[in-house]
Amino acid sequence: MNLNIVLVEPEIPQNTGNVARTCAATGSRLHLIKPLGFSIEDKYLKRAGLDYWSMVEINYYDSFEELKCQYPEGLFYYLTTKGKRKHTEAIYREDCFMVFGKETAGLPKSLLEKNREFCIRVPMINDARSLNLSNSVAIVLYEALRQIGFPSMR
Repeated sequence: MNLNIVLVEPEIPQNTGNVARTCAATGSRLHLIKPLGFSIEDKYLKRAGLDYWSMVEINYYDSFEELKCQYPEGLFYYLTTKGKRKHTEAIYREDCFMVFGKETAGLPKSLLEKNREFCIRVPMINDARSLNLSNSVAIVLYEALRQIGFPSMR
């Protein structure tokens, strides 16, 4: 059993490091879609992930389409402030994918338009533009884990 976190073109190494640490602590896989806005050798990336790097499975892809081709039967949820449904209304299952966009622009509009029924959002007040990427990942990932009963966790 693994849940999957997908970061499409992440830009800030500290966010990706924090997400990697969260994935390690939950047994989730991390999928990174290039181009990355930093080097994987970046000291801020490494520091944010602390000593958890050996505990997380990280997969790299040249495009989102490459990931989709590898998992043609996968259940994908797309996180966006434009989603009509709350993240708590989604029905998660083991091995589903939660897809997050880059910090400055979110997910591409074309991807959201093709997947409207699977677009979800984390609720916020109207005046807030967005939450921090690594915080959003943690919020959604733990809701998915709650729904599937926190397998293999104490």
